[in-house]
Amino acid sequence: MRIPRIYHPQPLNNAAACELSEDAVNHVARVLRMNVGQQLELFDGSNCVYPATIEEISKKQVKVRLDAAIEDDRESNLILHLGQVISRGDRMEFTIQKSVELGVNVITPLWSERCGVKLDSERMEKKIQQWQKIAIAACEQSGRNRIPQIRPLMKLSDWCAEETAMLKLNLHPRAAIGIRQLSNIPPQGVRLLIGSEGGLSAQEIAMTEQQQFQSVLLGKRVLRTETAALAAITALQVCFGDL
Repeated sequence: MRIPRIYHPQPLNNAAACELSEDAVNHVARVLRMNVGQQLELFDGSNCVYPATIEEISKKQVKVRLDAAIEDDRESNLILHLGQVISRGDRMEFTIQKSVELGVNVITPLWSERCGVKLDSERMEKKIQQWQKIAIAACEQSGRNRIPQIRPLMKLSDWCAEETAMLKLNLHPRAAIGIRQLSNIPPQGVRLLIGSEGGLSAQEIAMTEQQQFQSVLLGKRVLRTETAALAAITALQVCFGDL
């Protein structure tokens, strides 16, 4: 059986033992039904993994012994910040999960004119927490040891106006160049904007141009928002990252 990877929310450096978090206890004890003496691999968001052995286990508590600390950098050399206008249903969760698997470092949920999602501040905060858990689970599954940040919701215009040394890209079906024609990716990486299911308005597209976003093309077809995000991230990783 594959050794389960478990995220631990507190730093594990210099620790000899620890108790797993509530979410991890539920997964290890109730879902996987593991026993004393079985092996886990913990990670804490640093570039280290911690092989561990279960010493005590119950439905409410799991104590493990940390057997080693191993530095293991699995991050792409390309830094990616995804600005994703919120999509409806489970599409946003799908985008977050797969973007993390593909190596995105930061995800900022955005609100735009044609955004079809309406949530009050309390429900949005719960969504952010849920999306962060999805990012953690994607790291557990994919082998990443650093946890991408899910930032609070922002207006599209505010996000575009943030100061950054990253290359700013916006997908546009009538752009003059594709991702393969890009050059001089700065070491700070890429800030990638993906619009809503209805696309950006003419005013929003003009605003991105004023904020020095470069339009790029993904073929001759119009892609759904979740498809566009994953296709663009994959293309960037192939051309400039580690795929």
